[in-house]
Amino acid sequence: MKFIADENLEKPVVEWLRGQGLDVRYIGEEAAATSDEAIVSIAKEEDRILVTNDKDFGELVFRQGKILSGIILIRATDERASNKIKLVKHVLMKLPSATPMEATRVLRKG
Repeated sequence: MKFIADENLEKPVVEWLRGQGLDVRYIGEEAAATSDEAIVSIAKEEDRILVTNDKDFGELVFRQGKILSGIILIRATDERASNKIKLVKHVLMKLPSATPMEATRVLRKG
C-alpha cells in the first residue's frame, strides 16, 4: 500500500507512517506549493492513497469526482499531530482488506 501526504500534513504524522514500514511520498519534502490538482494527478498515476488535512481535496475528490485509490481526509478539532496519528492508525487497521474506494475515509474527532 502506497501513500502520498499533502504538504499541510504534519511531518510527525508522515514519520509515523514511514515508521510503520509504509511507502509515503511527502510533498512537503519534494515540491512545496504543488497544486492540489497536481497532487491528485500524482496520487492517481502512482496508485497512492492521499493523506491530508486540506478539505479542498474533499472538494476535488468527492464533488468533482476525481478518482483516486483512496483518501484519508483528517478533520480533527484537536490539531495535535499525536491525535492525528491515533486517527490514522485507527483507519490503517481497517485498510489491509479494503478495496480502493473503501480506503476513502474522512476522519473527524476531537
